[in-house]
Amino acid sequence: MGCFSATPVFGVISNPAAFREKNYVTLLQALRAIGLLATVALLVTAVSIKPVAVYAFGTDNPPAPADDSNKKKKKKSNNVIEQQEQQLAQERFLRDYRAARQMILAGNYQGGIAAMHALGHDEHPDVANYIGYANRKMGNYEQSKIWYEAALKADPNHTRTWSYYGMWQMEQGNRLKAEDDLQKVKLLCDTTDCKEYIELKAVIDGKANY
Repeated sequence: MGCFSATPVFGVISNPAAFREKNYVTLLQALRAIGLLATVALLVTAVSIKPVAVYAFGTDNPPAPADDSNKKKKKKSNNVIEQQEQQLAQERFLRDYRAARQMILAGNYQGGIAAMHALGHDEHPDVANYIGYANRKMGNYEQSKIWYEAALKADPNHTRTWSYYGMWQMEQGNRLKAEDDLQKVKLLCDTTDCKEYIELKAVIDGKANY
């Protein structure tokens, strides 16, 4: 009577220091787990990002534009039929693009422009570039400017367009602008030996006309 039990009362921490240490360790483990999950999430996000198509110099063999309709199809990327369709689309685009380009280079500007439009990819920098070129050769300078700038909007580093745009500037009497474009071409080519630099330099020097 008058004595108290030595057993701790329920809900009362008998050893506060040990309790704090145990919970500190548990908290550290939880933080480490959260950090690991965050790292994994970043890696997954990085892997899932798709590379952006780069056209850069401009080429006689440009890559076919991506088919947006394929994005709506829930197919696996290794689907054999889909790969065959993409290959055929690439071959068809190259064939028709080369034919349209050859028409323009041969002086059939109206026919070449129509053929370029028929590709259905006016947003493609190589397509827009040659539509601009054909218009410039016909003296349609405002239309030519619009298409050159469309090509550069699609690919700001499209060297051939910078070269042709420099020629446009010379024909407009804007020599300083043409020289600026020449330096841009030099920077992109990283040399003065590339075709785009040589041709624009010849036009600026009054030695050629393209």
